[in-house]
Amino acid sequence: MKNSDHSYYLIKELLAEANRCVACGLCLPHCPTYHLTHSEADSPRGRIALMSGVANKHIPLNERFVQHMDRCLTCRACESVCPSNVAYGRLINNARAMIHENSSFVQKENRSGKSWLRDLLERELVAKSARFDILRPALRLLVRSGLLSLLLRLNVLKRNALAQSLLFLATRNLPGQIWRGSYPAKGFLRGEVALFLGCVARLVDTETLLSTISILNQLGYTVHVPSAQTCCGALYQHSGQVDAAMSLAQQNLRAFEGLNIQAIISTASGCGVQLAEYSSRLEDAGFSVPVMDIGQFLDARVWDEISFVPLSRKIAVHEPCTLRNTLRASGYLYSVLQHIPGIEVVELPGNDRCCGAAGTYFLDQPEFAGALLDEKLQTFEQTRADCLVTANIGCALHIANGLVRKGKNIEVLHPVTLLARQMRIK
Repeated sequence: MKNSDHSYYLIKELLAEANRCVACGLCLPHCPTYHLTHSEADSPRGRIALMSGVANKHIPLNERFVQHMDRCLTCRACESVCPSNVAYGRLINNARAMIHENSSFVQKENRSGKSWLRDLLERELVAKSARFDILRPALRLLVRSGLLSLLLRLNVLKRNALAQSLLFLATRNLPGQIWRGSYPAKGFLRGEVALFLGCVARLVDTETLLSTISILNQLGYTVHVPSAQTCCGALYQHSGQVDAAMSLAQQNLRAFEGLNIQAIISTASGCGVQLAEYSSRLEDAGFSVPVMDIGQFLDARVWDEISFVPLSRKIAVHEPCTLRNTLRASGYLYSVLQHIPGIEVVELPGNDRCCGAAGTYFLDQPEFAGALLDEKLQTFEQTRADCLVTANIGCALHIANGLVRKGKNIEVLHPVTLLARQMRIK
């Protein structure tokens, strides 16, 4: 398809969906950026009006338009309350694709202020995520030697959001891991599934991935980990790079094709949304394997033969936007944790508002992301919980990094990690 044809269909699809918005304003109280700025242009209703204006050539595609689109976290809280069921997520993605295709912004000065280092990391690591496994030993050496912590405390790096996010790695346990193609079930075989590793998670959250494999094996499921899988593509999708996102999605499709599996399991809800929405569009092409969040999959399993060590701790549950607003599966966070005797599970106040991580949003919009994070940390203190669990690696790193900066020794982890720690393995 020619680029002009693609632009035509992109604008046509955008206008068709935007015209479904009745401008009722019910979305405004649920929008994090409207909450911060009280500006109509930073609300879902306002952004949709701006998109329509640009698509109809009534207003120019200029820096102010781009700014308001970039400020959107794509949390999709607006979708969950929209009486017209406007697919806002698709609208904002199309708007960003329209921006990316505009020649004056493609050559841009890098509208998000993206550094050459970050661009290199995204191109050579994120898009080729298997390389993270090669990088892990070097990162472990930097962490254990204290060199990483020393480097990131230099004044020049204190002002860099990407460097500060890496500072948190100095507090993480980074076990070495070479992924096997298959992990056989323990005891009676109940089925087979595949595990999606992601990109950042396979570098800094291997404990969650290994915990997932261990629990599934104990429940009687063989877990396949195809080596050809790669990044889910969400980072590229949300920056308007549709072709790059599609290429990664097709690579993942080929990686999981041919496996005799009941589901593709994701431990990061952000990846889960991207995979689920892409796979749903491929059902007509014969790809019918469901993508499921690990909590959703575990909730429907038989736990009769599994026992747990009691845990007398108060656990606060953070619900990632992707799990709450898009996958509509945040309830499973609470139900799976109830398998642990003695545990007190409480909802983190303000779970209906984004924490500010939102993929790379905390790098692109540090002021807004910081304000939302501060609110989240304040609500966590109100719970007086010993620990916080969340089902998305981006949220976990963002919140944990904030806690570290405040000098709080609070662990942030995935629910399956807590489950695995308390399981009595025979």
